Amino acid sequence: MNVIKDLGVNFDPDLSFVLHCQEKINKAYAMLGIIRRNFMYLSEEAFVLLYKAYVRSQLEYANSVWNPYRMGLIRESTNENH
Repeated sequence: MNVIKDLGVNFDPDLSFVLHCQEKINKAYAMLGIIRRNFMYLSEEAFVLLYKAYVRSQLEYANSVWNPYRMGLIRESTNENH
């Protein structure tokens, strides 16, 4: 597959951004795992602060580019991660 990465966004020939979505979701899960492993006893306030800083920022990066707007892409991105 011919994929070009520019400014952290993966572009494929079809401009479907499926690979980019998968990469960002996996990175967000990795960050969540780091938080869970390293901070066992967190208050809700501290967790929300860490989540917004590390997990949510991964998911929101370039969301105007990769935001799935077609039903097929929405189904693909939700089915592959559950």
